Amino acid sequence: MKPLTVINIILLVILLGILGNEIYLRIMAKRAAKTIKEEEFKELMRKSQVIDVREKDAFDAGHILGARNLPYSMFKQTYESLRKDQSILLYDQKKTMAIRAANILRKHGYQNIYILKGGYNDWTGKTKKK
Repeated sequence: MKPLTVINIILLVILLGILGNEIYLRIMAKRAAKTIKEEEFKELMRKSQVIDVREKDAFDAGHILGARNLPYSMFKQTYESLRKDQSILLYDQKKTMAIRAANILRKHGYQNIYILKGGYNDWTGKTKKK
């Protein structure tokens, strides 16, 4: 086989892997939570638990005002501190870790889980920095 053909096959496998991961995340997101836009997120914030699943340093650098930090790396140990009788609003930088956190919550019987579309990167509302 020619070296160029081998490189093309490797690149194709990498692209298929990336595409497969993206499809998997979209399916998992639809099963675990509802993705909502910023306006709806703001409306639900008053009566819900707002959870930032980014790591502490990212949270301290800036987060949505009123959000609580439960880093995804510790989420399996800390999710039980969330109330099941209130809606849960999740966000991270984009939404990959929020999807994974929502899936954990769904598996443990939580309902009314929402993910901020676009994550913190697209947030235009009030923020707080430490």
